[in-house]
Amino acid sequence: MLILDVLAFYALAGAVTALAFVTFGIARVLPAGTPVTLGARVLLLPGAVLLWPYVLLRWLKAPGAR
Repeated sequence: MLILDVLAFYALAGAVTALAFVTFGIARVLPAGTPVTLGARVLLLPGAVLLWPYVLLRWLKAPGAR
């Protein structure tokens, strides 16, 4: 049961991080003035859910991050 709990936590953390990233953070990671369409955000969402630790680190290291 511990493995399922860890997987559930990972999935939940990934979903929350990915939704926040594609909503707010993607503009900070990309070069200034790069347009990001709704379709691109939808396509990036599954990858951001799976790779959320990397996405979060890159988002926090972005120049515009707080």
